[in-house]
Amino acid sequence: MIRAPFCLGRSTLPSAVSFILQNWVLILAAVVSGGLLLWPMIGKAGGGGAVTTAEAVRLINREKAVLLDVGEPAEFAGGHAAGARNVPLASLAGAKELPSNKALPVVLLCPSGARAGRAAAQLRKAGYERAVAVAGGTAAWRDASLPMAKNA
Repeated sequence: MIRAPFCLGRSTLPSAVSFILQNWVLILAAVVSGGLLLWPMIGKAGGGGAVTTAEAVRLINREKAVLLDVGEPAEFAGGHAAGARNVPLASLAGAKELPSNKALPVVLLCPSGARAGRAAAQLRKAGYERAVAVAGGTAAWRDASLPMAKNA
């Protein structure tokens, strides 16, 4: 009698179960690594997170996004993205520099991008659903050869 190679007969089912039991660590590692690879895509679907400098420029040029630098005044004076308004993270809540139209995108910068990420989360809680941080902050902006300004 000839058996089909793809048939799960009685003899192959126990071997499949034993394979899973013997290699559960490898299977778990594969599932976890796959989940970690998908995590950035799942995070972006939620509307949060950081954007690239190219995406930030697109938001500013095409969707009239407001560019805010949440660094300290001394950091802002040392160099900031051209056209950015300085609103330190500590004074972000209720700042007059925030747009009254909460539907407008708000692009946030700071020297490293860490405070900008916190500011974006804070603004999203306040109703600015399109608040995003620039990944890499002002350093990434400078590295992308985008216009910079300094206060005298």
